[in-house]
Amino acid sequence: MDISEELRAEHKQAFRKFFDRDEWKYIYTHKIKNMMHHKRRRLILNISHFFAHEEGQLARRLLQTPGEYMQALCDAVTEFARSLDPKYLKEGEQVLVGFEGPFVSRRVTPRDLLSSFIGSMVCVVGIVTKCSLVRPKVVKSVHFCPVTSAFTTREYRDITSNRGLPTGSVHPTRDDNGNLLVTEDGLCKYKDHQTISMQEVPENSAPGQLPRTVDVIVEDDLVDSCKPGDRVAMVGIYKALPGKSKGSVNGVFRNVLIANNVALLNKEANAPIYTPEDINNIKKVSERDDIFDLFATSVAPSINGHLWIKKAVILLMLGGTEKNLKNGTHLRGDINMMMIGDPSVAKSQLLRAIMNIAPLAISTTGRGSSGVGLTAAVTSDQETGERRLEAGAMVLADRGVVCIDEFDKMNDQDCVAIHEVMEQQTVTIAKAGIHTSLNARCSVVAAANPIYGTYDRSLTPTKNIGLPDSLLSRFDLLFIVLDQMDADIDRQISEHVLRMHRFRSTIDEGGATLDGSSRYGGEEEAETGSSVYVKYNRMLHGKTEQGRKCDTLTVKFLKKYIHYAKHRIQPELTDEASEKIVTAYAELRNASSSATIGGGTLPITARTLETMIRLATAHAKLKLRRHVLRSDVEAALEVLNFAIYHKELTEMEEREGERERELKRRRRNQTRSLALSRV
Repeated sequence: MDISEELRAEHKQAFRKFFDRDEWKYIYTHKIKNMMHHKRRRLILNISHFFAHEEGQLARRLLQTPGEYMQALCDAVTEFARSLDPKYLKEGEQVLVGFEGPFVSRRVTPRDLLSSFIGSMVCVVGIVTKCSLVRPKVVKSVHFCPVTSAFTTREYRDITSNRGLPTGSVHPTRDDNGNLLVTEDGLCKYKDHQTISMQEVPENSAPGQLPRTVDVIVEDDLVDSCKPGDRVAMVGIYKALPGKSKGSVNGVFRNVLIANNVALLNKEANAPIYTPEDINNIKKVSERDDIFDLFATSVAPSINGHLWIKKAVILLMLGGTEKNLKNGTHLRGDINMMMIGDPSVAKSQLLRAIMNIAPLAISTTGRGSSGVGLTAAVTSDQETGERRLEAGAMVLADRGVVCIDEFDKMNDQDCVAIHEVMEQQTVTIAKAGIHTSLNARCSVVAAANPIYGTYDRSLTPTKNIGLPDSLLSRFDLLFIVLDQMDADIDRQISEHVLRMHRFRSTIDEGGATLDGSSRYGGEEEAETGSSVYVKYNRMLHGKTEQGRKCDTLTVKFLKKYIHYAKHRIQPELTDEASEKIVTAYAELRNASSSATIGGGTLPITARTLETMIRLATAHAKLKLRRHVLRSDVEAALEVLNFAIYHKELTEMEEREGERERELKRRRRNQTRSLALSRV
């Protein structure tokens, strides 16, 4: 925006008055000295300080029409910096400014970035998906005329600059008299320039709609301040750029954000807010003896049974402790889990339950995703034609959970692509001249059907699964889920499903709710945000057992507890726990090598030893303990044994054997009674 010199001087005077006030002078003198000490050239200003000055008029103007004020603000800050240290800035150099602080209604996602924000300053929160290469952009060119021996300079401005109207980008070849000019490259001035694509965060994007993206232009010291997969809050001016032909045809322009500050959001950015009452409730629940069973019944209460798998899900969401040793070794703390079984045993429903509870979860299917879609892809930029890196699902789910349904339908090449992510927790790309490594520290939860559609009990588990051992050994837990044909179990399941269908929530207008949060939260959760247990409803929960109340935690409290335990508790192994793990591992190896007991779902390798440590640590987190005790190891071993020796299958076979013995006994009794009657 082109404004007159008088107006700019007036704005600059207003900013100088702001910096001369006693309460801000001390703060910003300290900030500028700190900036000089670190040899930086960008000063970050807090927008709330401007709201406290002159009843917020200056702040409102800065937010609504930043194009008029940004250059004057840069001039005022530069003058302030020169008054502190005249030698710090060279001639023609300026201090750049950026903003931080509470943007309130202007803190938006790419989906909320509508036409009303064009020309104003906003703070956009999202996840970086693409980064272009850093390119130099010319700011001032110097030309020498051999005939007259005179130097001429020319400044270049584009739509991203704050001062004056944009100029052309063509170098002059002749001066006013027609003499040839030679460009002096060594005297020209350049600045770094990079384009970043930012997408709305996957857990908050609207279902059934494509995620929205906004292009961000970063310059000077802000280049390379973030990489694909990072969650960022970018403050900048939202502008509409005229395209090559689009604007003249249909009036649609390309919108970009010209950033002045990039703030990386850490894992606590989406953390729930804990009230003192929440902390008391969390500590009270952690003291319960039956906390493991309580959490297992609270995960996906719409699914009947599968208690051990639900326990494994709880441990998976809590995770172990990640270790980065001094010699460069990375030991993962995330737990990977796989469920294989017959159709219609609620595998996909369990994945949906994880999606609802985990703070960050991304869902995908085996057929609907390729190897590069899961890891990272090298794409070409449409405008410049240069190569750039695009983050896949596992990179976007860094520090979260990736749920892969129909895992058996994936191609072999795509399965190999996730080998590295599941153990080293990085994605390494070496193609098209790009060699880089991205973080993908996530847990993988996979669901698959057996190789023949249904589980064939005459074959060993490995032959039923049909996946290579190299991939199976990377899963910490592998559950075989079977469709059990038993009259008692069938009756329990049918009663449970019918209760679900008969229940009508008072919250939802259209009758029965579809998502677990409101259905199981009930009226109590709607009334008080900090309720711990779901209010008992006979229609939904069925009859209680003799005098025993069956507790279920609300989804909201479950999320808070898991987040608290995962991020604030880091347990350490004790000597007695270590001894127990060593003994149990030796016994497992011995049992798997002997021909009599063998036939486990997973090969017992050194990875199984690490699995024991991770599961025991996760159980200690559940109890909010700072040390891993022997009892934690025993609880972890119960889950591990259930997974390895597929006890569901052995229980089923025992029941069938019992039934056959009962039938034989009846037939024997009948023949005996017939023989007696004839006599």
